[in-house]
Amino acid sequence: MTTERHTRLVVIGGGPGGHSAASTAARLGADVTLIEKDVYGGAAHLWDCIPSKTMIATGGALTFAQRITGMGLEQLDAHLDQSAQRRRVDRIEGYLNGQVVQLLESQGVRMLKGVGRLKGPHEVVAETATGVEEIDADAVVIATGTRPRIPSWAEPDGDRILTTRQAYPPPSIPEHLVVIGSGVTGVEFVHMFSAFGAKVTLIVSRQQVLPNKDPEVAAALEDNLLRRGVRLFKGARAEMIQRTDDGGVAVACDDGRAALGSHALFCIGSIPNSDGLGLESAGVDLDRGGYVVVNQHCQSNVPHIYAAGDVSGKLPLSSVASMQGRKIAEHAMGLHTREHQHIDYDKAASAIFTEPEIADVGLAETEAFASGRKIRVTKVPYQSTAKALINDDPGGFVKIVSDPATGVVLGGSIVGRHAAELISVIALAVTAHLKVSDIVESC
Repeated sequence: MTTERHTRLVVIGGGPGGHSAASTAARLGADVTLIEKDVYGGAAHLWDCIPSKTMIATGGALTFAQRITGMGLEQLDAHLDQSAQRRRVDRIEGYLNGQVVQLLESQGVRMLKGVGRLKGPHEVVAETATGVEEIDADAVVIATGTRPRIPSWAEPDGDRILTTRQAYPPPSIPEHLVVIGSGVTGVEFVHMFSAFGAKVTLIVSRQQVLPNKDPEVAAALEDNLLRRGVRLFKGARAEMIQRTDDGGVAVACDDGRAALGSHALFCIGSIPNSDGLGLESAGVDLDRGGYVVVNQHCQSNVPHIYAAGDVSGKLPLSSVASMQGRKIAEHAMGLHTREHQHIDYDKAASAIFTEPEIADVGLAETEAFASGRKIRVTKVPYQSTAKALINDDPGGFVKIVSDPATGVVLGGSIVGRHAAELISVIALAVTAHLKVSDIVESC
């Protein structure tokens, strides 16, 4: 049976971008319907980010326990309990999902569990277990996220050849894991599994891990990986994978090398979940990669249809998606007619949860040199501070990029313990156009 209902805002996808848009719009007085097919809180968030960061935290604790003698303590005999880790991941996922649902329910957001698609510019169809519902919308938010990208020459089997979502956590720790892809996700998996005792080979298609990061930052991470025993295949691009007679895998590279292991894991990016949404029938433009093309308000070329989160093709960060969701709700409710700050993606901070931890924000040193811009670089090693020595973790540095004429902070990178928290100081300086002297005088 088909029913009809009118609403102000319809959100398709309940991840950080979608539920932030729904929550903010409801708080501002909108009639909101949120359609989610998997889990409120977002599949990518609760099935990718949260499990990986939870496992990374466990791996970090295990690594710390193994080197605790440096702090004057006896060696701890710590071992990974896979069952306990699985329960821990499930518990955290369940709690966060419950928090999202509780918030949305308290705000009166109508939540439909099912698949949403556009029937026309203002018509949304929700297919649920109880039937099909057509919803007339004044504004629509597409927040359907992405899924792992798999090359045409590979067929993940969930056993030995894995996607990222098949490794949270795996039934057992691989004896030797071959990680294909050295971006953020790839290096985090390398860190995590090497901390759990697995041998790891990382296939690096370029000449450094984290190809889009500062070379000095990448070099610090590479040094740590090599000290962990990680094998790096630099300048090699995987082009074929096969199961071996002994039950393992062989990954052939375009330079003739082959990486042998017990398991292989693909970490080569994502593709947008924009297919099957009826975007074409609504006249929404997509770019060549399938992402929704948006402006500074996160509007598509159809002004009342917005996109938030990874499907928008902007920075694939939960924090960015949440900000997009809030800005969309404000714009859809007309708040942009007064003071309304656009999202500046160039000033968004990001963190990588490896060891050492890495975080950056704003203009990078290499970007400045490439554009011919004059900058001043201030670098302070962790080992120059007493706290780093007290924590027996003096590896790393803080690098601040500033304008030599004015002293205004343009960006920065941090490598070392608590980098993800410390970067907020530099991020605030970049956003508020503070000077290096302002940071110094605030200490």
